[in-house]
Amino acid sequence: MRSRPFAFPRPALASSEMATSQISPETTPKLNPKLLVANRSEIACRIFQTAREMGIATVGIFAPGDEEARHLTYADEIVPVVSYLDSVAVVQAGLKVGATLVHPGYGFLSERSVFARAVEKAGMTFVGPTPETMEAMGGKIDAKEIAERSGVPTLPWAKVKPGESLAPAAKRVGFPLLLKAAAGGGGKGMRRVDREQDLDAAAESASAEAIAAFGDGTLFLERLVLEPRHIEVQVFGDGKGGGIHLFERECSLQRRHQKVWEEATAPNLSDETRAGLFEASMNLVREVKYRSAGTLEFLVDASGEFFFLEMNTRLQVEHPVTELVTGTDLVHAQLSLALDPDTFPIPKLSPPRGHAIEVRLYAEDPAQGFMPTPGRVDRLRWPTGTGIRVESGIEEGQTIGTSFDSMLGKLIVHAPTREQAVARMRFALSETVILGLGTNQSYLRTLAEDPLVVAGKIHTGYLDSVYAKFEPKIAPESLEMMASARAQGFGKAGVLNPSNVQSDSRNSSYPSPWVKERGAK
Repeated sequence: MRSRPFAFPRPALASSEMATSQISPETTPKLNPKLLVANRSEIACRIFQTAREMGIATVGIFAPGDEEARHLTYADEIVPVVSYLDSVAVVQAGLKVGATLVHPGYGFLSERSVFARAVEKAGMTFVGPTPETMEAMGGKIDAKEIAERSGVPTLPWAKVKPGESLAPAAKRVGFPLLLKAAAGGGGKGMRRVDREQDLDAAAESASAEAIAAFGDGTLFLERLVLEPRHIEVQVFGDGKGGGIHLFERECSLQRRHQKVWEEATAPNLSDETRAGLFEASMNLVREVKYRSAGTLEFLVDASGEFFFLEMNTRLQVEHPVTELVTGTDLVHAQLSLALDPDTFPIPKLSPPRGHAIEVRLYAEDPAQGFMPTPGRVDRLRWPTGTGIRVESGIEEGQTIGTSFDSMLGKLIVHAPTREQAVARMRFALSETVILGLGTNQSYLRTLAEDPLVVAGKIHTGYLDSVYAKFEPKIAPESLEMMASARAQGFGKAGVLNPSNVQSDSRNSSYPSPWVKERGAK
Protein backbone atom coordinates (compact mmCIF):
# COMPACT_ATOMS: atom_id res chain seq x y z
CA MET A 1 0.00 0.00 0.00
CA ARG A 2 1.05 3.60 -0.49
CA SER A 3 0.17 6.82 1.20
CA ARG A 4 -2.13 8.92 -0.91
CA PRO A 5 -0.11 11.02 -3.37
CA PHE A 6 -2.10 14.22 -2.90
CA ALA A 7 -3.77 15.89 0.05
CA PHE A 8 -6.71 17.62 -1.58
CA PRO A 9 -9.40 18.38 1.00
CA ARG A 10 -12.50 16.24 0.94
CA PRO A 11 -15.56 18.20 -0.19
CA ALA A 12 -18.00 19.21 2.51
CA LEU A 13 -21.52 17.92 2.18
CA ALA A 14 -24.29 20.42 1.70
CA SER A 15 -26.06 21.09 4.99
CA SER A 16 -29.42 20.25 3.43
CA GLU A 17 -28.15 16.82 2.46
CA MET A 18 -26.51 16.08 5.79
CA ALA A 19 -29.86 16.57 7.46
CA THR A 20 -31.51 13.92 5.27
CA SER A 21 -28.70 11.36 5.18
CA GLN A 22 -28.40 10.45 8.85
CA ILE A 23 -28.18 6.74 9.51
CA SER A 24 -30.32 5.21 12.23
CA PRO A 25 -29.07 2.41 14.51
CA GLU A 26 -30.92 -0.08 12.32
CA THR A 27 -28.89 0.96 9.27
CA THR A 28 -25.52 1.36 11.00
CA PRO A 29 -23.14 -1.15 9.38
CA LYS A 30 -22.28 -4.17 11.50
CA LEU A 31 -18.99 -6.01 11.96
CA ASN A 32 -16.83 -3.06 10.86
CA PRO A 33 -17.32 -3.41 7.11
CA LYS A 34 -14.66 -2.17 4.72
CA LEU A 35 -15.48 -1.32 1.10
CA LEU A 36 -13.08 -1.60 -1.82
CA VAL A 37 -14.22 0.23 -4.95
CA ALA A 38 -12.92 -1.57 -8.03
CA ASN A 39 -12.99 1.56 -10.16
CA ARG A 40 -11.57 5.04 -10.50
CA SER A 41 -12.31 8.73 -11.00
CA GLU A 42 -15.78 10.24 -10.53
CA ILE A 43 -17.75 7.05 -9.88
CA ALA A 44 -15.27 5.95 -7.20
CA CYS A 45 -15.53 9.39 -5.56
CA ARG A 46 -19.31 9.19 -5.63
CA ILE A 47 -19.40 5.71 -4.04
CA PHE A 48 -16.86 6.68 -1.40
CA GLN A 49 -18.99 9.64 -0.34
CA THR A 50 -22.03 7.50 0.46
CA ALA A 51 -19.85 4.89 2.18
CA ARG A 52 -18.39 7.60 4.44
CA GLU A 53 -21.86 8.77 5.37
CA MET A 54 -22.74 5.20 6.32
CA GLY A 55 -19.63 4.83 8.46
CA ILE A 56 -18.02 2.28 6.16
CA ALA A 57 -14.22 2.27 5.85
CA THR A 58 -13.08 2.67 2.23
CA VAL A 59 -10.27 1.39 0.03
CA GLY A 60 -9.24 2.84 -3.32
CA ILE A 61 -7.12 1.19 -6.00
CA PHE A 62 -4.93 2.72 -8.68
CA ALA A 63 -3.16 1.41 -11.76
CA PRO A 64 0.17 2.64 -13.16
CA GLY A 65 -0.17 6.09 -14.67
CA ASP A 66 -3.17 6.97 -12.50
CA GLU A 67 -1.34 8.11 -9.36
CA GLU A 68 -2.87 11.60 -9.63
CA ALA A 69 -6.44 10.33 -9.79
CA ARG A 70 -8.81 12.27 -7.59
CA HIS A 71 -10.56 9.24 -6.11
CA LEU A 72 -7.39 8.37 -4.19
CA THR A 73 -7.94 11.41 -1.98
CA TYR A 74 -11.38 10.14 -0.97
CA ALA A 75 -10.41 6.69 0.28
CA ASP A 76 -9.24 5.82 3.77
CA GLU A 77 -6.64 3.48 2.26
CA ILE A 78 -5.23 3.04 -1.22
CA VAL A 79 -3.46 0.10 -2.82
CA PRO A 80 -1.88 -0.31 -6.27
CA VAL A 81 -3.00 -2.88 -8.84
CA VAL A 82 -1.45 -3.97 -12.11
CA SER A 83 -4.57 -2.95 -14.03
CA TYR A 84 -8.16 -2.00 -13.33
CA LEU A 85 -9.08 -4.89 -15.63
CA ASP A 86 -7.00 -7.49 -13.76
CA SER A 87 -9.65 -9.25 -11.68
CA VAL A 88 -7.11 -11.39 -9.85
CA ALA A 89 -5.08 -8.35 -8.82
CA VAL A 90 -8.19 -6.50 -7.64
CA VAL A 91 -9.38 -9.46 -5.56
CA GLN A 92 -5.91 -9.84 -4.07
CA ALA A 93 -5.92 -6.13 -3.21
CA GLY A 94 -9.21 -6.58 -1.38
CA LEU A 95 -7.86 -9.53 0.61
CA LYS A 96 -4.66 -7.65 1.42
CA VAL A 97 -6.49 -4.80 3.12
CA GLY A 98 -9.22 -6.91 4.69
CA ALA A 99 -12.11 -5.61 2.58
CA THR A 100 -15.50 -7.15 3.26
CA LEU A 101 -17.36 -5.49 0.36
CA VAL A 102 -16.41 -4.81 -3.27
CA HIS A 103 -18.34 -2.31 -5.39
CA PRO A 104 -17.46 -2.44 -9.11
CA GLY A 105 -18.91 0.94 -10.16
CA TYR A 106 -19.51 0.85 -13.92
CA GLY A 107 -17.28 -0.15 -16.80
CA PHE A 108 -14.12 -2.19 -16.17
CA LEU A 109 -15.12 -5.34 -14.24
CA SER A 110 -18.65 -4.27 -13.31
CA GLU A 111 -20.47 -6.77 -15.55
CA ARG A 112 -18.02 -9.63 -15.49
CA SER A 113 -19.50 -12.61 -13.71
CA VAL A 114 -16.04 -14.17 -13.33
CA PHE A 115 -14.98 -11.21 -11.20
CA ALA A 116 -18.16 -11.25 -9.11
CA ARG A 117 -17.73 -14.97 -8.50
CA ALA A 118 -14.06 -14.52 -7.55
CA VAL A 119 -15.01 -11.82 -5.05
CA GLU A 120 -17.59 -14.06 -3.42
CA LYS A 121 -15.25 -17.07 -3.42
CA ALA A 122 -12.63 -14.97 -1.62
CA GLY A 123 -15.12 -14.34 1.20
CA MET A 124 -16.03 -10.77 0.26
CA THR A 125 -19.49 -9.52 -0.72
CA PHE A 126 -19.99 -8.32 -4.28
CA VAL A 127 -22.17 -5.20 -4.30
CA GLY A 128 -24.37 -5.97 -7.25
CA PRO A 129 -26.33 -8.82 -8.84
CA THR A 130 -25.40 -12.47 -8.52
CA PRO A 131 -22.85 -13.91 -10.95
CA GLU A 132 -25.60 -16.16 -12.33
CA THR A 133 -27.82 -13.18 -13.15
CA MET A 134 -24.90 -11.35 -14.72
CA GLU A 135 -24.24 -14.34 -16.96
CA ALA A 136 -27.89 -14.68 -17.90
CA MET A 137 -28.42 -11.02 -18.74
CA GLY A 138 -24.88 -10.10 -19.81
CA GLY A 139 -25.11 -11.76 -23.19
CA LYS A 140 -27.53 -9.90 -25.42
CA ILE A 141 -28.74 -13.11 -27.06
CA ASP A 142 -29.49 -14.85 -23.76
CA ALA A 143 -31.10 -11.66 -22.46
CA LYS A 144 -33.43 -11.49 -25.44
CA GLU A 145 -34.49 -15.09 -24.94
CA ILE A 146 -35.20 -14.43 -21.25
CA ALA A 147 -37.12 -11.27 -22.16
CA GLU A 148 -39.29 -13.17 -24.62
CA ARG A 149 -39.93 -15.85 -22.02
CA SER A 150 -41.05 -13.09 -19.63
CA GLY A 151 -43.45 -11.60 -22.14
CA VAL A 152 -41.27 -8.55 -22.82
CA PRO A 153 -41.49 -7.25 -26.43
CA THR A 154 -38.34 -7.59 -28.56
CA LEU A 155 -37.49 -6.56 -32.10
CA PRO A 156 -37.23 -9.21 -34.85
CA TRP A 157 -33.76 -10.71 -34.41
CA ALA A 158 -31.66 -13.74 -35.25
CA LYS A 159 -28.59 -15.52 -33.93
CA VAL A 160 -25.65 -16.07 -36.23
CA LYS A 161 -23.37 -19.07 -35.73
CA PRO A 162 -19.66 -18.78 -36.63
CA GLY A 163 -19.22 -19.46 -40.33
CA GLU A 164 -22.96 -19.37 -41.01
CA SER A 165 -24.27 -17.42 -44.00
CA LEU A 166 -25.87 -14.17 -42.88
CA ALA A 167 -28.25 -13.78 -45.80
CA PRO A 168 -31.07 -16.15 -44.69
CA ALA A 169 -31.18 -14.68 -41.18
CA ALA A 170 -31.06 -11.14 -42.58
CA LYS A 171 -34.05 -11.84 -44.82
CA ARG A 172 -36.04 -13.10 -41.83
CA VAL A 173 -35.16 -10.02 -39.77
CA GLY A 174 -35.60 -7.55 -42.61
CA PHE A 175 -33.67 -4.48 -43.78
CA PRO A 176 -32.48 -2.08 -42.57
CA LEU A 177 -30.89 -4.01 -39.74
CA LEU A 178 -28.12 -3.77 -37.19
CA LEU A 179 -25.28 -6.21 -36.76
CA LYS A 180 -24.53 -6.17 -33.03
CA ALA A 181 -21.92 -7.72 -30.76
CA ALA A 182 -23.47 -10.26 -28.39
CA ALA A 183 -21.10 -9.12 -25.63
CA GLY A 184 -20.35 -5.59 -24.42
CA GLY A 185 -22.00 -2.35 -25.49
CA GLY A 186 -21.28 1.33 -26.02
CA GLY A 187 -21.79 1.03 -29.77
CA LYS A 188 -18.72 -1.17 -30.29
CA GLY A 189 -19.20 -4.06 -32.68
CA MET A 190 -22.32 -2.47 -34.15
CA ARG A 191 -22.94 -1.81 -37.85
CA ARG A 192 -25.98 -0.67 -39.82
CA VAL A 193 -26.69 -2.68 -42.96
CA ASP A 194 -29.21 -1.57 -45.58
CA ARG A 195 -28.46 -4.08 -48.36
CA GLU A 196 -27.70 -7.79 -48.48
CA GLN A 197 -24.53 -7.25 -50.50
CA ASP A 198 -23.02 -5.24 -47.60
CA LEU A 199 -23.57 -7.95 -44.96
CA ASP A 200 -20.27 -9.82 -45.13
CA ALA A 201 -18.03 -6.75 -45.01
CA ALA A 202 -20.02 -5.24 -42.15
CA ALA A 203 -19.94 -8.52 -40.22
CA GLU A 204 -16.18 -8.86 -40.60
CA SER A 205 -15.62 -5.30 -39.36
CA ALA A 206 -18.10 -5.58 -36.47
CA SER A 207 -16.73 -8.93 -35.32
CA ALA A 208 -13.13 -7.68 -35.35
CA GLU A 209 -14.11 -4.64 -33.30
CA ALA A 210 -16.04 -6.80 -30.84
CA ILE A 211 -13.08 -9.14 -30.37
CA ALA A 212 -10.78 -6.19 -29.70
CA ALA A 213 -13.20 -4.61 -27.23
CA PHE A 214 -14.75 -7.61 -25.47
CA GLY A 215 -12.74 -10.69 -26.48
CA ASP A 216 -15.83 -12.14 -28.15
CA GLY A 217 -16.73 -11.67 -31.81
CA THR A 218 -20.18 -13.30 -31.64
CA LEU A 219 -22.80 -11.27 -33.52
CA PHE A 220 -26.55 -11.23 -33.93
CA LEU A 221 -28.91 -9.37 -36.26
CA GLU A 222 -31.69 -7.08 -35.16
CA ARG A 223 -34.27 -5.05 -37.06
CA LEU A 224 -33.36 -1.36 -37.16
CA VAL A 225 -36.00 1.09 -35.97
CA LEU A 226 -35.61 4.42 -37.72
CA GLU A 227 -35.44 7.47 -35.46
CA PRO A 228 -36.41 5.68 -32.23
CA ARG A 229 -36.15 7.00 -28.72
CA HIS A 230 -33.90 5.31 -26.18
CA ILE A 231 -35.80 4.94 -22.89
CA GLU A 232 -34.47 3.02 -19.93
CA VAL A 233 -36.06 1.95 -16.66
CA GLN A 234 -34.14 1.93 -13.40
CA VAL A 235 -34.94 -1.09 -11.24
CA PHE A 236 -33.86 -2.41 -7.86
CA GLY A 237 -34.39 -6.00 -6.74
CA ASP A 238 -33.95 -7.83 -3.46
CA GLY A 239 -32.62 -11.01 -5.07
CA LYS A 240 -35.70 -13.00 -4.04
CA GLY A 241 -38.11 -11.93 -6.75
CA GLY A 242 -39.17 -8.70 -5.11
CA GLY A 243 -38.28 -5.24 -6.29
CA ILE A 244 -39.38 -1.87 -7.62
CA HIS A 245 -38.86 0.34 -10.63
CA LEU A 246 -37.65 3.88 -10.06
CA PHE A 247 -39.28 5.35 -13.17
CA GLU A 248 -37.68 5.99 -16.53
CA ARG A 249 -34.88 7.99 -18.11
CA GLU A 250 -34.66 9.56 -21.57
CA CYS A 251 -31.27 8.77 -23.15
CA SER A 252 -31.95 9.49 -26.83
CA LEU A 253 -29.29 12.17 -27.29
CA GLN A 254 -26.39 9.96 -28.35
CA ARG A 255 -23.33 10.43 -30.49
CA ARG A 256 -22.28 7.21 -32.22
CA HIS A 257 -24.33 5.23 -29.71
CA GLN A 258 -22.64 6.97 -26.76
CA LYS A 259 -24.98 8.89 -24.45
CA VAL A 260 -24.40 12.63 -24.19
CA TRP A 261 -27.46 14.02 -22.40
CA GLU A 262 -29.79 12.07 -20.08
CA GLU A 263 -32.87 13.10 -18.15
CA ALA A 264 -35.54 11.83 -15.79
CA THR A 265 -38.31 11.48 -16.40
CA ALA A 266 -38.79 11.13 -20.18
CA PRO A 267 -40.62 14.06 -21.83
CA ASN A 268 -43.46 13.52 -24.31
CA LEU A 269 -44.05 9.90 -23.32
CA SER A 270 -47.62 8.63 -23.11
CA ASP A 271 -48.97 7.19 -19.87
CA GLU A 272 -49.79 3.97 -21.72
CA THR A 273 -46.23 3.50 -22.97
CA ARG A 274 -44.80 4.40 -19.57
CA ALA A 275 -47.02 1.87 -17.79
CA GLY A 276 -46.07 -0.82 -20.31
CA LEU A 277 -42.37 -0.16 -19.80
CA PHE A 278 -42.71 -0.49 -16.04
CA GLU A 279 -44.73 -3.69 -16.25
CA ALA A 280 -42.27 -5.29 -18.66
CA SER A 281 -39.31 -4.28 -16.52
CA MET A 282 -40.76 -5.75 -13.35
CA ASN A 283 -41.66 -8.97 -15.16
CA LEU A 284 -37.99 -9.39 -16.00
CA VAL A 285 -36.85 -8.48 -12.47
CA ARG A 286 -39.11 -11.20 -11.08
CA GLU A 287 -38.10 -13.73 -13.75
CA VAL A 288 -34.37 -13.56 -12.91
CA LYS A 289 -34.81 -12.69 -9.20
CA TYR A 290 -32.67 -9.63 -9.79
CA ARG A 291 -30.54 -8.31 -6.94
CA SER A 292 -29.36 -4.71 -6.44
CA ALA A 293 -29.54 -1.84 -8.97
CA GLY A 294 -29.97 -2.49 -12.67
CA THR A 295 -31.31 -0.87 -15.81
CA LEU A 296 -33.47 -2.18 -18.64
CA GLU A 297 -33.02 -0.41 -21.97
CA PHE A 298 -35.76 -0.10 -24.59
CA LEU A 299 -36.31 1.44 -28.01
CA VAL A 300 -39.58 3.33 -28.41
CA ASP A 301 -40.91 4.07 -31.89
CA ALA A 302 -43.02 6.99 -33.04
CA SER A 303 -46.26 5.16 -32.22
CA GLY A 304 -45.21 4.50 -28.63
CA GLU A 305 -44.53 0.79 -29.16
CA PHE A 306 -41.44 -0.34 -27.25
CA PHE A 307 -38.88 -3.13 -27.63
CA PHE A 308 -36.37 -4.55 -25.16
CA LEU A 309 -32.72 -3.95 -26.01
CA GLU A 310 -30.65 -5.20 -23.08
CA MET A 311 -30.21 -5.13 -19.33
CA ASN A 312 -27.26 -3.39 -17.67
CA THR A 313 -26.52 -5.35 -14.51
CA ARG A 314 -24.82 -2.48 -12.71
CA LEU A 315 -25.10 1.13 -11.71
CA GLN A 316 -25.42 3.46 -14.71
CA VAL A 317 -23.42 6.61 -15.45
CA GLU A 318 -26.72 8.50 -15.51
CA HIS A 319 -28.06 7.22 -12.18
CA PRO A 320 -27.93 10.71 -10.55
CA VAL A 321 -30.97 11.96 -12.48
CA THR A 322 -33.05 9.13 -11.04
CA GLU A 323 -31.72 9.87 -7.56
CA LEU A 324 -32.75 13.51 -7.83
CA VAL A 325 -36.33 12.91 -8.96
CA THR A 326 -36.92 10.12 -6.42
CA GLY A 327 -34.83 11.30 -3.47
CA THR A 328 -33.15 7.89 -3.49
CA ASP A 329 -29.45 7.25 -2.92
CA LEU A 330 -28.98 4.15 -5.07
CA VAL A 331 -25.50 3.45 -3.72
CA HIS A 332 -26.85 3.62 -0.16
CA ALA A 333 -29.48 1.08 -1.17
CA GLN A 334 -26.89 -1.17 -2.81
CA LEU A 335 -24.65 -1.14 0.25
CA SER A 336 -27.56 -1.60 2.65
CA LEU A 337 -28.76 -4.66 0.74
CA ALA A 338 -25.24 -6.11 0.62
CA LEU A 339 -24.83 -5.64 4.38
CA ASP A 340 -28.20 -7.04 5.37
CA PRO A 341 -29.84 -9.06 2.57
CA ASP A 342 -32.19 -10.98 4.85
CA THR A 343 -34.12 -8.01 6.26
CA PHE A 344 -33.55 -5.33 3.63
CA PRO A 345 -36.91 -3.65 2.91
CA ILE A 346 -38.11 -2.66 -0.54
CA PRO A 347 -39.91 0.67 -0.03
CA LYS A 348 -42.86 2.10 -1.87
CA LEU A 349 -41.86 5.21 -3.76
CA SER A 350 -43.87 8.36 -4.24
CA PRO A 351 -44.37 9.80 -7.75
CA PRO A 352 -41.27 11.48 -9.23
CA ARG A 353 -40.69 15.05 -8.16
CA GLY A 354 -39.47 17.64 -10.61
CA HIS A 355 -37.13 17.03 -13.52
CA ALA A 356 -33.40 16.26 -13.70
CA ILE A 357 -30.87 16.46 -16.54
CA GLU A 358 -27.28 15.22 -16.78
CA VAL A 359 -24.56 15.99 -19.32
CA ARG A 360 -21.12 14.45 -19.60
CA LEU A 361 -18.05 16.67 -19.89
CA TYR A 362 -15.19 15.10 -21.84
CA ALA A 363 -11.63 16.08 -22.69
CA GLU A 364 -12.30 16.14 -26.41
CA ASP A 365 -12.62 18.65 -29.26
CA PRO A 366 -16.01 18.47 -31.02
CA ALA A 367 -14.77 20.74 -33.82
CA GLN A 368 -12.01 18.21 -34.63
CA GLY A 369 -14.11 15.08 -34.79
CA PHE A 370 -14.17 14.73 -31.00
CA MET A 371 -10.48 13.94 -30.84
CA PRO A 372 -9.07 13.51 -27.30
CA THR A 373 -7.47 16.63 -25.83
CA PRO A 374 -5.07 15.53 -23.10
CA GLY A 375 -3.41 18.18 -20.99
CA ARG A 376 -3.12 19.82 -17.61
CA VAL A 377 -6.12 21.29 -15.81
CA ASP A 378 -4.78 24.81 -15.23
CA ARG A 379 -7.96 26.32 -13.86
CA LEU A 380 -11.10 24.60 -12.64
CA ARG A 381 -14.34 26.03 -11.33
CA TRP A 382 -17.54 24.07 -11.06
CA PRO A 383 -20.92 25.78 -10.87
CA THR A 384 -22.72 25.95 -7.54
CA GLY A 385 -26.30 26.72 -6.74
CA THR A 386 -29.65 25.34 -5.81
CA GLY A 387 -30.42 22.21 -7.79
CA ILE A 388 -26.90 21.81 -9.22
CA ARG A 389 -24.91 18.63 -8.59
CA VAL A 390 -21.40 17.94 -9.82
CA GLU A 391 -19.70 14.57 -9.91
CA SER A 392 -16.13 14.95 -11.11
CA GLY A 393 -12.93 12.98 -11.33
CA ILE A 394 -10.49 15.86 -11.72
CA GLU A 395 -8.71 18.49 -9.65
CA GLU A 396 -7.00 21.72 -10.61
CA GLY A 397 -3.38 20.97 -11.45
CA GLN A 398 -4.08 17.38 -12.50
CA THR A 399 -2.77 16.04 -15.81
CA ILE A 400 -5.31 14.25 -17.99
CA GLY A 401 -3.77 11.63 -20.27
CA THR A 402 -5.13 9.21 -22.83
CA SER A 403 -4.71 5.95 -20.91
CA PHE A 404 -8.15 6.15 -19.32
CA ASP A 405 -11.63 7.33 -20.19
CA SER A 406 -11.70 11.02 -21.11
CA MET A 407 -14.78 11.93 -19.06
CA LEU A 408 -13.89 14.81 -16.74
CA GLY A 409 -17.14 14.93 -14.84
CA LYS A 410 -20.91 15.17 -14.96
CA LEU A 411 -23.14 18.19 -14.50
CA ILE A 412 -26.56 17.33 -13.12
CA VAL A 413 -29.40 19.76 -12.48
CA HIS A 414 -32.79 19.40 -10.83
CA ALA A 415 -35.75 21.77 -10.99
CA PRO A 416 -39.53 21.70 -10.50
CA THR A 417 -40.19 21.54 -14.27
CA ARG A 418 -38.32 20.41 -17.35
CA GLU A 419 -38.29 23.94 -18.75
CA GLN A 420 -36.60 25.18 -15.59
CA ALA A 421 -34.19 22.25 -15.61
CA VAL A 422 -33.05 23.05 -19.15
CA ALA A 423 -32.55 26.69 -18.17
CA ARG A 424 -30.60 25.61 -15.10
CA MET A 425 -28.40 23.38 -17.26
CA ARG A 426 -27.62 26.31 -19.55
CA PHE A 427 -26.62 28.31 -16.49
CA ALA A 428 -24.50 25.48 -15.06
CA LEU A 429 -22.65 25.06 -18.35
CA SER A 430 -22.03 28.80 -18.66
CA GLU A 431 -20.56 28.89 -15.14
CA THR A 432 -18.24 25.90 -15.60
CA VAL A 433 -14.58 26.83 -16.09
CA ILE A 434 -12.02 24.28 -17.29
CA LEU A 435 -8.81 25.79 -18.68
CA GLY A 436 -5.68 24.11 -19.97
CA LEU A 437 -7.23 21.45 -22.18
CA GLY A 438 -10.04 21.24 -24.69
CA THR A 439 -13.50 20.05 -23.65
CA ASN A 440 -16.92 19.47 -25.21
CA GLN A 441 -18.42 22.28 -23.12
CA SER A 442 -19.34 24.45 -26.11
CA TYR A 443 -21.00 21.44 -27.77
CA LEU A 444 -23.14 20.82 -24.70
CA ARG A 445 -24.07 24.50 -24.44
CA THR A 446 -25.22 24.39 -28.07
CA LEU A 447 -27.43 21.37 -27.32
CA ALA A 448 -28.96 23.15 -24.33
CA GLU A 449 -30.06 25.93 -26.71
CA ASP A 450 -31.24 23.70 -29.57
CA PRO A 451 -35.03 24.24 -30.01
CA LEU A 452 -35.76 20.54 -30.59
CA VAL A 453 -33.68 19.49 -27.58
CA VAL A 454 -35.43 22.12 -25.47
CA ALA A 455 -38.78 20.77 -26.67
CA GLY A 456 -37.73 17.16 -26.00
CA LYS A 457 -38.44 16.15 -29.59
CA ILE A 458 -35.35 14.09 -30.27
CA HIS A 459 -34.33 10.56 -31.30
CA THR A 460 -31.19 8.43 -31.18
CA GLY A 461 -29.96 9.59 -34.59
CA TYR A 462 -30.49 13.30 -34.00
CA LEU A 463 -26.96 14.27 -32.97
CA ASP A 464 -25.23 12.24 -35.67
CA SER A 465 -27.41 13.81 -38.35
CA VAL A 466 -27.73 17.42 -37.21
CA TYR A 467 -24.34 17.79 -35.51
CA ALA A 468 -22.27 15.46 -37.70
CA LYS A 469 -19.87 18.36 -38.17
CA PHE A 470 -19.78 20.69 -35.20
CA GLU A 471 -18.68 24.30 -35.51
CA PRO A 472 -18.71 26.36 -32.32
CA LYS A 473 -20.62 29.64 -32.55
CA ILE A 474 -17.81 31.41 -30.71
CA ALA A 475 -14.13 31.09 -31.62
CA PRO A 476 -12.16 28.86 -29.22
CA GLU A 477 -9.85 31.72 -28.22
CA SER A 478 -12.85 33.88 -27.31
CA LEU A 479 -14.33 31.06 -25.25
CA GLU A 480 -11.04 30.66 -23.40
CA MET A 481 -10.87 34.38 -22.67
CA MET A 482 -14.43 34.33 -21.35
CA ALA A 483 -13.71 31.28 -19.20
CA SER A 484 -10.55 32.87 -17.87
CA ALA A 485 -12.49 36.00 -16.91
CA ARG A 486 -15.05 33.89 -15.07
CA ALA A 487 -12.26 32.03 -13.29
CA GLN A 488 -10.99 35.37 -12.05
CA GLY A 489 -14.45 36.28 -10.78
CA PHE A 490 -15.40 38.78 -13.49
CA GLY A 491 -18.68 38.86 -15.36
CA LYS A 492 -22.29 38.52 -14.36
CA ALA A 493 -22.89 35.40 -12.29
CA GLY A 494 -26.34 34.77 -13.74
CA VAL A 495 -29.92 35.14 -12.70
CA LEU A 496 -30.21 32.12 -10.42
CA ASN A 497 -28.06 33.64 -7.68
CA PRO A 498 -26.60 30.32 -6.45
CA SER A 499 -25.78 30.27 -2.79
CA ASN A 500 -26.18 27.15 -0.74
CA VAL A 501 -25.11 23.94 -2.49
CA GLN A 502 -21.55 22.59 -2.68
CA SER A 503 -20.21 20.82 -5.73
CA ASP A 504 -19.69 17.07 -5.49
CA SER A 505 -22.69 16.60 -3.22
CA ARG A 506 -25.70 14.55 -4.15
CA ASN A 507 -27.99 17.53 -3.64
CA SER A 508 -31.60 16.59 -2.99
CA SER A 509 -34.13 18.00 -0.59
CA TYR A 510 -35.83 14.60 -0.36
CA PRO A 511 -34.83 11.91 2.15
CA SER A 512 -33.86 8.53 0.79
CA PRO A 513 -36.84 6.19 1.17
CA TRP A 514 -34.47 3.40 2.13
CA VAL A 515 -33.11 5.44 5.03
CA LYS A 516 -36.56 6.64 6.01
CA GLU A 517 -37.98 3.12 5.82
CA ARG A 518 -35.38 1.91 8.28
CA GLY A 519 -36.01 4.56 10.89
CA ALA A 520 -33.78 7.54 10.10
CA LYS A 521 -35.12 10.87 11.27
